[in-house]
Amino acid sequence: MRVRWRDRSKVERVEWQTRVTLRAVNWLFFAAWSVTGLAGSVLHGTVPHALAGSLLAVNLVQCVIGDRHALAGLDQYLGRRPVPRALTGASAALAVIALGLIVALTVTDSVRADLISMPLVFAPMPFACAYALTVPVRTFARRAAVAVVAGVAVAAAIGTSAGGLVVVALMLALTAVLALLTFRCSAWSLSVMWESERAREVEARLAVAEERLRFGRDLHDVMGRNLSVVALKSELAVQLARRGRTEDAVAQMTEVQRIAQESQKEVREVVRGYREIDLGVELAGAQGVLSAAGIACTVTGSAAGLPGEVQSALGWVVREATTNVLRHGDAKSCRVELVTGAEEVVLTVENDGAGAGAGAGAGSGQGSGLAGLRERLAAVNGELEAGMVRERVFRVVARVPVADAGRPDGVRETSAEGVR
Repeated sequence: MRVRWRDRSKVERVEWQTRVTLRAVNWLFFAAWSVTGLAGSVLHGTVPHALAGSLLAVNLVQCVIGDRHALAGLDQYLGRRPVPRALTGASAALAVIALGLIVALTVTDSVRADLISMPLVFAPMPFACAYALTVPVRTFARRAAVAVVAGVAVAAAIGTSAGGLVVVALMLALTAVLALLTFRCSAWSLSVMWESERAREVEARLAVAEERLRFGRDLHDVMGRNLSVVALKSELAVQLARRGRTEDAVAQMTEVQRIAQESQKEVREVVRGYREIDLGVELAGAQGVLSAAGIACTVTGSAAGLPGEVQSALGWVVREATTNVLRHGDAKSCRVELVTGAEEVVLTVENDGAGAGAGAGAGSGQGSGLAGLRERLAAVNGELEAGMVRERVFRVVARVPVADAGRPDGVRETSAEGVR
């Protein structure tokens, strides 16, 4: 399926350009080195011209096979699919044939030694460039060194002068260096870009997952307490109705209706991501909810003057702790204390009636319970402690550092209205 250019990602466009460049390299060097070198190096004779024509034909086939070999090598380097062995073998065989034809041309003594070095550089290039993508750099360097030594040995065997041997060695070494600089470096740059692209995709997925966790945690915190209150008040309304106290039952159900409507509003605000918690409201709400459940609740301290992010973090602590008091154990009393100092704010929620199972339940809310609160407090450099402090007494303590937070005058008794 052909994809339009504008529909490609940036890295896909870079890969397309890289593939075109790698395919063009062999053809450019074929025209610039092999064709030009042979055109100026063959002096006279039918046999030299026949050998030169055969060499050009082999070079042409090398470019065609080299295209497929290079693209397959790039795919292998990027971890997509291995290079077929037959393709590697065919490319290597063509390189050997090309080098053999160059040796044959040199033996005829009808070529210029200074120009024949140009086809000599190109002959192993289509194979070497693609092969550099399929093996480690050290392996390629070792095998390239062996190939250079073998080439020099063949040149020495046909009577090449010392200066010519140096030229042969340099030309073959230059081919290996060009293979690494052009093909290997291009493939490495492309692989780095793909890794960065995949890293961005993973980061995006993690951001989505984190947002889902945040939403689930917020929804749990918002609905947990309200649903507990709805259950308690509904049960109370049923009992009042059975006793014939219809007006009281209606009042309780009216309160249930109000809480349900408030919950709908809060859920919408959570979905929009704009929900801000007022610590004073949460303290007053906790006292009202616990009192309605028959739990004597004392709230001390004031949230006035605290930064918004601190109020939000501690407000979630109050909400989660209140929910745990309602759900776990059989509490008769609960104490909520907010101490605002010059350097830190300390919130303490302590309740009785917590058995071993209740304490574990209150403290094991992984992700959506107290562990979720630790995440919220960490955002404001705060910390959370939770656990049994004595028999059947469970305590949650949240500390948040606040510079110049407000009054260092300790705690004071307030009513539910005063906390607001």
